[in-house]
Amino acid sequence: MSDSNTNNILSVKKRNLITALMCLIGIFLNLFFGTIAEKSGAPLYLDTVGTIVASIIGGFLPGVIVGFSTNIFKSISDTSALYYGVLNVLISVTASYLTKKGFFKKPLKTIAAIIVFALIGGGIGSFIPIYLDDVPNDSGILQSMLYDTGIMNERTALIISNVLVDLLDKTISVIMALIILRIIPGSLKRSCRFIGWMQTPLSEEDSEAAKKTNFRVISLRTKIMLALSISLIAVSVAATGISMKLYRNALIKDHIKIAEGAANIAASTIDTEMVDEYIKNGESSEGYIETEKILTRIRESSTDIKYLYVYKIEKEGCRVVFDVDNGEDMGSEHGELLSFDKTFIPLVPDLLEGKEIDPIISNDQFGWLLTVYKPVLDKSGNCVCYAAADVSMDMIGSIERKFFVEMLSLFLGFFILIFVFVRWLVEYHIVLPVNSIALSTGTFAYDSENARVNSIERIHDLKIHTGDEVENLYHAIAKTSDDSMKYVADVQKKTQELAQMQNALIIVLADIVESRDENTGAHVRKTARYTEIILNSLRKKGYYNDELTDQFISDVVHSAPLHDIGKIQVPDAILNKPGKLTDEEFEIMKKHTTAGHNIISQAISLVPNSGYLSEARNLAAYHHEKWNGTGYPYGLSGEDIPLSARVMAVADVFDALVSKRSYKDPFTFDEAMKIIREGSGKHFDPLVVEAFLSEEAEVKEVANNFKLLTDETGRFNRMTSDESQ
Repeated sequence: MSDSNTNNILSVKKRNLITALMCLIGIFLNLFFGTIAEKSGAPLYLDTVGTIVASIIGGFLPGVIVGFSTNIFKSISDTSALYYGVLNVLISVTASYLTKKGFFKKPLKTIAAIIVFALIGGGIGSFIPIYLDDVPNDSGILQSMLYDTGIMNERTALIISNVLVDLLDKTISVIMALIILRIIPGSLKRSCRFIGWMQTPLSEEDSEAAKKTNFRVISLRTKIMLALSISLIAVSVAATGISMKLYRNALIKDHIKIAEGAANIAASTIDTEMVDEYIKNGESSEGYIETEKILTRIRESSTDIKYLYVYKIEKEGCRVVFDVDNGEDMGSEHGELLSFDKTFIPLVPDLLEGKEIDPIISNDQFGWLLTVYKPVLDKSGNCVCYAAADVSMDMIGSIERKFFVEMLSLFLGFFILIFVFVRWLVEYHIVLPVNSIALSTGTFAYDSENARVNSIERIHDLKIHTGDEVENLYHAIAKTSDDSMKYVADVQKKTQELAQMQNALIIVLADIVESRDENTGAHVRKTARYTEIILNSLRKKGYYNDELTDQFISDVVHSAPLHDIGKIQVPDAILNKPGKLTDEEFEIMKKHTTAGHNIISQAISLVPNSGYLSEARNLAAYHHEKWNGTGYPYGLSGEDIPLSARVMAVADVFDALVSKRSYKDPFTFDEAMKIIREGSGKHFDPLVVEAFLSEEAEVKEVANNFKLLTDETGRFNRMTSDESQ
């Protein structure tokens, strides 16, 4: 492992240690200020100061950790604090989000943030005491005042009073948090974020770019978080459903035990021999009143028992033996015949036979009840009547609703905590590594060796070490990139070799033609150099920019030696005639342009995509055309003549002027330059002439260098030239 990589890891560990310490301090601030507020008796909580601080400087994960952990610690002494944990978590998420949007920097935006916090803490928080009876409401006085106005109902008064109280609390909390933030040094603030780089840490700009990579449909992060959310919700719904089912069954079993206990005790108090007497005479019967008092005490022994009674089952209905008053409803009179409830009709045969029956849950005019019937047996074991206890199920519904709210508040807190943590994990283990690879490979440059080396180094510098499929992908891409670069370098090397071979073949071919002409020393080489000077000068001056690309200049310069290729078809007698050519001979000499055009066209048919051959054909065919249209072979004029041929016209004439021929002595350099200048706009393109004349010093240097390589006979010393090059 390199020193820089080790330092990066140590830096990450150090920063995370600072962030963890900041989280602990945030929890302490919440507990400390919360305790002070509680002991002061003021309608304040101040238990979100640390949460807001951690969220502003640390972001989502530290904020959620501080918010949720605070209420976990508070629940040790106050169980209701656990249900409010979701509010602290929501405030932390909101504070982190608003910080990213630039809040807390301007007064108006800070006020807006305080209002949002109050709506969360006071507005959403109001529903917890509404649905959880044992959770206290700290704004009771203000609620009563609002309710007494008669403008709003009790629930609305509760919500508004809680929001107003929380508005004061959050105002003070935010002010305290901002004061603390001003005290913390800026360098420390920048270190208070959990980071989990599984690669070389990116700069802020690169990190933002890696997070905002474009995608066609939906980002990988969103897919993972969506799958996580659906999974968590599905598991939570299933767990809550199962828990509520089990909880309900447990509650029902408890109620059955209560009802069975009451019914059993009631059955044991009944004198079976006096049942018919009780039905007939009631209170005037011996022991009736005492038995009724015992039954009343049994009913009052548990608040869950709503009704307690003794019935004798007959075919026509239930004959009342005892029916204890419950304070709300008067019991039926002894001897009264009650019709069977529809719930009990299927059980009438068993009841008439005195059998044991299972507990029954009914919901009729008497309410939602759980009923237990116990047979009252005489000495012979025959059922004389039934003692029954009804337990109200309304309490079960209330308990279930409370249980659901408790589960929901706890689930939401855990859900947000897990969601934020997994999002952080996904970002550092998947999103940033994958997007970093995409950015590095997407900007891969092949145009030069340095660019290729830099591109490869950029990939290797990522040093992704997630230890999973992402790392395998990274190593595979790095290896493929290395192999590709080696292949590209090899291809470019071979391409350069082919280009050198091509240029060499062109020179050899030009030499073959030139060797037949005893008058042209290094003509093809010199004209190529003059052509290059003119083309570069034209581009420097900004002339013909649309045409003067790097490729065009390269094609013209490398194909320039072929401009006289057509002379291979001119007879030696004409080509090397020491004197002036006759008109007939000149006509034959002029045909070297069309001959060159045809020769190169045949070559193009074999190699159709060779740009340099196209320019070679233009040079061969049109380099004797003149700007004013008096040239040959086609009499073209102006820009109808290809630019490469117009450039070659100047280079060709100039070299002919300064070179010694068997039929003439060379002109001086100045004389030749004067003739070229005078030909501007007549023989030559004025802009080409201007470009040529502006490079007089370089032209003269080329002419002198080639002159030194020419022997006394005027023949070009190719061996010397090749060695010099």
